[in-house]
Amino acid sequence: MKAIVQNRYGSVDVLKLTEIEKPVVGAGEVLVRVHAAGVDPGVWHLMTGRPYLIRVMGYGLRAPKWRVRGRDLAGRVEAVGANVTGFRPGDDVFGTSEGSFADYTSAREDRLAPKPANLSFEQAATVPISAQTALQALRDAGQVRPEQRVLIIGAAGGVGSFAVQIAKAFGAHVTGVCSGAKADLVRSIGADDVIDYTREDLADRTRRFDLIVDTAGNRSLSHLRRALAPNGTLVIVGGEGGGPWFGMLSRMIQTGLLARFVKRHKLRVLSSTESKADLEVLRELIETGKVTPVIDRTYPLRDVPDAIRYLEQGHARGKVVITV
Repeated sequence: MKAIVQNRYGSVDVLKLTEIEKPVVGAGEVLVRVHAAGVDPGVWHLMTGRPYLIRVMGYGLRAPKWRVRGRDLAGRVEAVGANVTGFRPGDDVFGTSEGSFADYTSAREDRLAPKPANLSFEQAATVPISAQTALQALRDAGQVRPEQRVLIIGAAGGVGSFAVQIAKAFGAHVTGVCSGAKADLVRSIGADDVIDYTREDLADRTRRFDLIVDTAGNRSLSHLRRALAPNGTLVIVGGEGGGPWFGMLSRMIQTGLLARFVKRHKLRVLSSTESKADLEVLRELIETGKVTPVIDRTYPLRDVPDAIRYLEQGHARGKVVITV
């Protein structure tokens, strides 16, 4: 089968379209014929091995532990392991695996769910990582409630575009932060208000928010707190920046430390997880029309390097997808 493989850390030049053996399915695993795979910033981090801390965390010190890139997927079940009871060959699924930029991938049963019936494979492939991150940031870390004033920073991005819609589904009044060029998109997915960060300061003290979800990561904590209402909650999701060793983890550590001393606000750091249960929650939101994936553009498998280059530029509106 064809797959995007890397044998060392580095730029997109380390990625090669290669013929490799089809994965062997373990007892609790599912072999999926991949039809589409999402691209998220995590792909870049695992490709480059940066920040270096991720290598220590089990992804391979000198070379990638998993040679095939890609994690989001949507496809059709080809075969199931001996202990798998929830799926059978022919089922359409979406979820995550280690190595979805390939014709086939082997995924854990508890990381898959039935594909939303109203989505294409390309649309479904955008959901697993980004939408689960948005859901957990709002529901778990942020404990969002109806009528709350919620600010989504990076509202036009992969996580942000889902966060806007999920916050609206929970009954919040949502303000999205993005560039003026993306304002119409953010309004079209449900934002009640939009702040153009190139012209406005989100912390100008004329507006206060009960919950801020920051997916961009380039504003100081003190600046963000100025936009919080008393007893408001700030959730740090991600973003780029930081040094080569810790990257954005340094900002998350800073947030965790500051949270011990701040009484007026709640400061939270999201460490998202992947589960079948949350995929099922998202499937219901999607099938009832409350959430719709936003796709910027698609690339064929051979052009994965170009897709990652485009994502690196930071201009994507919603998600970038690989078709297999």
